[in-house]
Amino acid sequence: MTVKFKPLHDRVLIRRIEQESKTSGGIIIPDTAKEKPIEGEVVAVGSGVREESGNIRPLDVKAGDRVVFGKWSGTEVKVDGEELVILKESDIFGILAA
Repeated sequence: MTVKFKPLHDRVLIRRIEQESKTSGGIIIPDTAKEKPIEGEVVAVGSGVREESGNIRPLDVKAGDRVVFGKWSGTEVKVDGEELVILKESDIFGILAA
């Protein structure tokens, strides 16, 4: 699905990946007890960070990367009816290997 939104500069648009709603023992976790997901898929990235020299350094993440970020990081927005998160690249802890 293509999103009609392009983040600016060092910002990244992320789709949260919901965690399993059942424990390994088979207990179903109700929605009220679930925590916010800390994993997501990068949907779109900005052009990069402008360095002091004036050059633009591209971001380390790209669309399609699966990343881990802070539970309360970013700003939640609704784009084309879908809930997404916009955050700075520095709020991303790392990229999950495929």
